[in-house]
Amino acid sequence: MEGMLIIQERVKNTIILGESHFREFKTALEGKPDNKKPRLVKKICEDIGEALVSFANADGGELLIGVEDNGTITGIPHREEDINSMLAAPQTHIYHGQELPLSSSTKLDIDGKTVLYFAVNKGIAQIYQLPDGRCVRRKDKSTMPESVDKIHFERQEIRLRECDSQFVDGALVTDLDLQLLQSVADSYLKGLSIELFLQQTGLAVYGATGLRLKRAALLLFAKSNEISRWHSKCQIRFLKVNGNELKSGENYNVISDENVQGNIFDLWLKSWESFRPYLAYKTEFGSDAKFEQKYIYPEDACKEAMLNAIAHRDYSIQNGVEIYIFNDRIEIKSPGALLSTITIKNLYELEGAHESRNPLIARILRENKLMRELGEGMKRIFNLMSENELEKPVLYSNGTWFKVTLSNKTVYSQKEQEWLSLFKRYDLTNNQKRIILLGMEGRGISPADIKNSLNTRELEIYTAEVTALRILGLLIEFRTNRQAAQKARQLGKSNDQITRFRVIIPKDH
Repeated sequence: MEGMLIIQERVKNTIILGESHFREFKTALEGKPDNKKPRLVKKICEDIGEALVSFANADGGELLIGVEDNGTITGIPHREEDINSMLAAPQTHIYHGQELPLSSSTKLDIDGKTVLYFAVNKGIAQIYQLPDGRCVRRKDKSTMPESVDKIHFERQEIRLRECDSQFVDGALVTDLDLQLLQSVADSYLKGLSIELFLQQTGLAVYGATGLRLKRAALLLFAKSNEISRWHSKCQIRFLKVNGNELKSGENYNVISDENVQGNIFDLWLKSWESFRPYLAYKTEFGSDAKFEQKYIYPEDACKEAMLNAIAHRDYSIQNGVEIYIFNDRIEIKSPGALLSTITIKNLYELEGAHESRNPLIARILRENKLMRELGEGMKRIFNLMSENELEKPVLYSNGTWFKVTLSNKTVYSQKEQEWLSLFKRYDLTNNQKRIILLGMEGRGISPADIKNSLNTRELEIYTAEVTALRILGLLIEFRTNRQAAQKARQLGKSNDQITRFRVIIPKDH
């Protein structure tokens, strides 16, 4: 059938793309390089079950048996009955009574070698488990253990998670921005046609009536001037507020109100052009005799927060993303509450908590390197704010929307700022400033104090920062390591808990 992605071609493309959050290769061989032999069928079947369960519990994915981690096709040398057992593994090596959302399970001949190809969709009806009851989930290139409770789906969320994968009746490839789509297809895999790209990435399926587009394809690639045909509010609204509080009626204090609309790729680019000027709080005459903008917020943190809002919002809600720019903060508000499997506490813990509401959209944005790593966006925002010595972001979610607040207030109190100003000419790093703050009012500092302030137990980091401050003459050792050890024995404490250092105020102050 013309335009249909031949399965062999899809598999070859998958091998070229390599392993990822969505793709895994498994060898059918074992042993030394010069003495390879077939792996036990039982072990291969266990690998198949585990990989497919982990994909189904994450964002879906593809599994190839007979391919090495580096993409070398080594094939499956096993007997036909063994291969049939492997093909049956998606049924025999998962929890009894469950049925994986498989889209493909087949034996292929690739370059003269036998290869098994499996593809599984993201599970939206249940949580999948292994025969012994264990639950696993794909995270980047690894299969990680996970609790059933953590990835339990509420009924309401089933509808939400289906949104970007639903077919849209009447939508045609000609409704898409073909130039943009071809550009993205080329960057994905050079020479791939638009139709094959849409099928390869799961954005479309070839059916009896031709290519059927999913909603994600339209949200990502629809002609921007026609996006409202497919979603009434695929947009971001920017509201500049005069003050720190939004007022109403006669006191309404919004001084500018701008809407940016388009497919997701256009929306991202156009919205950043609109957003960026709001981050500049003053223009200064720079050292190279040119006027330059000074930014009160880290640009990359704002980019990441805006992209997260676009990628993870609830597209079943016909509202847009709203960004409020107050004098003291920015609030980025996206439609849809957090999914039940992620809590505000998870996000604050910065452990890469991830659950895609829109797995197809997230996949395309990640493959095009707009999103760095799935689940790492929030962690990056917090780190960037910390590096710029700003208060940490505030997160909020209710039943209808999720909000990230970025403050332009420094993390230092007035007293701390006055103390740090005494050391201004030294251009200290953030870590060095944390150590200097420990010595306010002549306080003695222990190694444990320093490690806690740096949030590290790595000796290399501790030594580098302490040594740098001692070379500058800003940190002196008033108690040797030997003296500290003696005092520690007297007090029944560890050496690290004994004060050994003191901060010295520069002589010019």
